[in-house]
Amino acid sequence: MANGTVEARMLDLIEEVCDDEVIREERDIDLFEAGLLDSMAAIELLVGIETEFGIVIAPTAVEREEMNSVNKIIHQVEIRVQG
Repeated sequence: MANGTVEARMLDLIEEVCDDEVIREERDIDLFEAGLLDSMAAIELLVGIETEFGIVIAPTAVEREEMNSVNKIIHQVEIRVQG
């Protein structure tokens, strides 16, 4: 991708939404349990993904457990970008 890898772009986006750079080091922590992501921030993240990658992930399309960590979010975006 011309503007960087999906992973790098997602790390930037997630860090911006969570407002904490710990997400780069603790990529498997549950962002909701850690208080880094709530329902409003999750919607902001989904809107950011749509803007950045042109893909839509409806809040009802994935279970929270499928998008509750940095690595899981990146995975969900990668499979949609590639597919």
